[in-house]
Amino acid sequence: MKSGNFMKFKKMLIVVSLLGLILIPVSTSHASSITMVDFSWESVQVQNRIAGFILENAYDMEPEYLFAESMPGLLGLERGDIDVIMECWIENFHDWWTKVGNTDIIHNSGKVFEDAPQGWYVPDYVIKGDKSRGIKPFAPDLKSVFDLKKYWKLFEEKNEPGKGRLYNGPSGWVAHTINKEKIKAYGLDEVMESFNPGSQASLAAAISAAYEKGEPILAYGWEPTTIMGMYDMILLEEPPYDEEVWEENYGCGTKELICYVVLNGEFSREYSEVTGFFDRYMTTIAQMNKSLAYMKTNDVGPEEAAIWYLNEYPEVWKDWVADESRILEIESVLEAK
Repeated sequence: MKSGNFMKFKKMLIVVSLLGLILIPVSTSHASSITMVDFSWESVQVQNRIAGFILENAYDMEPEYLFAESMPGLLGLERGDIDVIMECWIENFHDWWTKVGNTDIIHNSGKVFEDAPQGWYVPDYVIKGDKSRGIKPFAPDLKSVFDLKKYWKLFEEKNEPGKGRLYNGPSGWVAHTINKEKIKAYGLDEVMESFNPGSQASLAAAISAAYEKGEPILAYGWEPTTIMGMYDMILLEEPPYDEEVWEENYGCGTKELICYVVLNGEFSREYSEVTGFFDRYMTTIAQMNKSLAYMKTNDVGPEEAAIWYLNEYPEVWKDWVADESRILEIESVLEAK
């Protein structure tokens, strides 16, 4: 080979070698994404951020929060567009749960709450009084819905006397119709009437206004909610749930509302350690009520409420993680917040 040609060949080899170096892929670590559905209620949004914070900082997962209404969110979980639903209220989605609940399409990580009560509530000072506010008990013997026959006048509207008022859920809610039927079933229709507040916000505002004034109010409620975290409320007793009675006239307590953490089946099988975390994940109604109250009173979003929760209940989330090195990583990030 001639000298000139050799030099050209040598240069060409160098160029090819350099190109080879450029084209060789560099090994980098990328977090795996996890899509969590943000339904319209606040508690699930807080739960998402609590779990998301832990997954991001201890499991190398990148959380994405996708807003969806109930049925699109459930169908998205089936398809694999969504990986996790933190609050799946199976009684509300009975047909869907019947179809997929016992299949490998989903993975059930278990209850997120032990129980989720709903019914007719009064402020605690109505029964117990409140010495710090100078409030004497209005109805010290009020325990059950049947006692309203004795105490109905406490809940009488000044401008519309004659019957006590139950602040019901807004018309259009299934609960609104059920509560109207309950008034009849409990023999209260001559002394109590249902009042439609118009919206969930108006219902909460009515409870808040009465509580701040120290006045009696009887209202439909459920947990977890912001209002239950802000104020001490007492749920009136009802007869235990009986399917026959419920089908006849709703004259009993509501069937236990079960709420699960549910994962897409394929996702759960691919990410076994993350699935283990969700299998251990469990909060309480009281903890979530307080988290929602914190969000409201401090005018912050679900991200800040999640950080508050993690700082407030370290003994709880450490059991979910169950790994000392991961716990230390989370603590380190929390300290920097």
